[in-house]
Amino acid sequence: MKKFFIYLLLVTANTFAQENLLINVYNRTFTSLNGEWNYIVDPYESGYYNYRYEPYDKQSNPGKGAYFLNAKPDNKTDLVEYGFDKSSVINVPGDWNTQKENLFYYEGTAWYKKSFDYQKKKNTNRVFLYFDAVNYKAEVYLNGKKLGTHTGGFTPFNFEITGLIKEKENFIIVKVDNKRLKEGVPTLNTDWWNYGGITRDVRLVEVGENYIEDYFIQLDLQSKDKLAGYIKLNGQNISGKQIRITIPELKIDQTIFSSEEGKASFEIKAGEIKYWSPENPYLYSVTISTNEDEVIDQVGFRSIKTEGQNILLNDKEIFLKGICIHEEKPFVGGRAYSPGDAEQLLKWVKELGCNYVRLAHYPHNENIVRLADKMGILVWEEIPVYWTIQWENEETYNNAANQLREVVTRDKNRASVIIWSMANETPASNARNIFLTKLAEQTRKLDPTRLISAALEQTNYGGNPNTRTINDPFADVVDIISFNQYIGWYDGTPEKCKEISWIITQNKPVIISEFGADAKYGFHADSLTRWSEEYQEYLYTETLKMIDKLPQLRGISPWILADFRSPRRNLPGIQDGWNRKGLISSGGEKKKVFFVLKKYYELK
Repeated sequence: MKKFFIYLLLVTANTFAQENLLINVYNRTFTSLNGEWNYIVDPYESGYYNYRYEPYDKQSNPGKGAYFLNAKPDNKTDLVEYGFDKSSVINVPGDWNTQKENLFYYEGTAWYKKSFDYQKKKNTNRVFLYFDAVNYKAEVYLNGKKLGTHTGGFTPFNFEITGLIKEKENFIIVKVDNKRLKEGVPTLNTDWWNYGGITRDVRLVEVGENYIEDYFIQLDLQSKDKLAGYIKLNGQNISGKQIRITIPELKIDQTIFSSEEGKASFEIKAGEIKYWSPENPYLYSVTISTNEDEVIDQVGFRSIKTEGQNILLNDKEIFLKGICIHEEKPFVGGRAYSPGDAEQLLKWVKELGCNYVRLAHYPHNENIVRLADKMGILVWEEIPVYWTIQWENEETYNNAANQLREVVTRDKNRASVIIWSMANETPASNARNIFLTKLAEQTRKLDPTRLISAALEQTNYGGNPNTRTINDPFADVVDIISFNQYIGWYDGTPEKCKEISWIITQNKPVIISEFGADAKYGFHADSLTRWSEEYQEYLYTETLKMIDKLPQLRGISPWILADFRSPRRNLPGIQDGWNRKGLISSGGEKKKVFFVLKKYYELK
């Protein structure tokens, strides 16, 4: 077994292949590595490349210039031009922009180092180093050995470290690079702050030799009283393993056996199930166990589908009363990550009267989707295929597909999640249509139980600028037609809403995924003075009247719950680096428009 671990680590170190993602780390046995880490800012990447611009980690004898070695002088004549132990500290999780004033606008490389001791709970156990997220590219090293690379700033990843971890004096070094890239996902141009750093939790996760790597448990698509799914084991001895599924409240205690590949599918008659819904967000305690491993999860069972122009939750029509959210800390700004951040954001959502949130424009942290499960809030999740990216670049597609796979893997057992979104405001082209269609096909293979959508763009109908439609080939692929519209802000004034109508030719439900206007909290004027709370209030009043005329309308998610930082927004005295379309200010004060939308939802 020891040779197997060493081999696995060597393969990973040489290929930088993505390791299979551990599921439900949230409820597993883990040791947190959160807290203070030493860091070094390295804009020239001198700790990664030598003076010939050759990567140190691809050299057999890199020398002491390589930061990942955590080198120290052997004597007073030894030349080492860095030192983590004497460097400043930064909190993990967290972004460097709001922790360090001199790094507020910094985009580039910074190195993180954490030293620790570790005693395994059982000698034969396996240990994984798990990151909830690092923005954007992470090169990860343990005790001077490279574990691998991960690209994508909002999804989890892990590396097995069983063969490398010691009882004393371990050190993890992470090269974090948040430079925006033309070929990246997202690409160079976005409308949110590019917070850099190890922005979410870091953990050491301990599992058995042959452990439960993945599982999917859901209400069967064809039956309202049957559960279905699969369980996947990882290890060397995983064929014919006995796997036990227990849900005491449903009197389920069933044993299944794994295939040669370690996978076991199942269907279980469940009897009378309390279906999860916003009115009754009921979660069952589910235990999956083998002789060597056990995971416990809190899972709700519900069905979601479309039928013509309707969205059906548990076979009942539902209107999605929503709001968009960015992953930004309430009151202070910066990347949100904690349970407390999630609780405050969703508390506002519930106060607004919502039953639904759109998590824009990237996967948010696991705390918020698990809390949505408990609070009964339906969720739209998406990946940062945003505006326009390199549609014909194969590596760009692979990057997007991997980010999508990682968020689906993490959240596919969350009852709250009902929509996977492929993109936001992307201009139609043949290359883009192929790109997004492939993503949708992959998603349906990974998870056939949820709905597919994307925030599309509207066009004129029959050349009439006052009649709008959705003329996008990808509208034929999605389950829900969703589109963003800013009539009254980027397109005329609020009075224009009286002139606009839509003709939607697809026989599908419609969600208005964005609308809104900027307002600086406390700035009051008449209803046609831009940036005033009155203008924003007037726009919402007229917009809600306008979209209510859409016969297929089955949900809305206005933009956005709270003001958020954006380097694109530079109007002095008004924006000051903030997108001001929030219903709540950057300081947590509710604008007048909050109560307009709240009243609309009360009557809906």
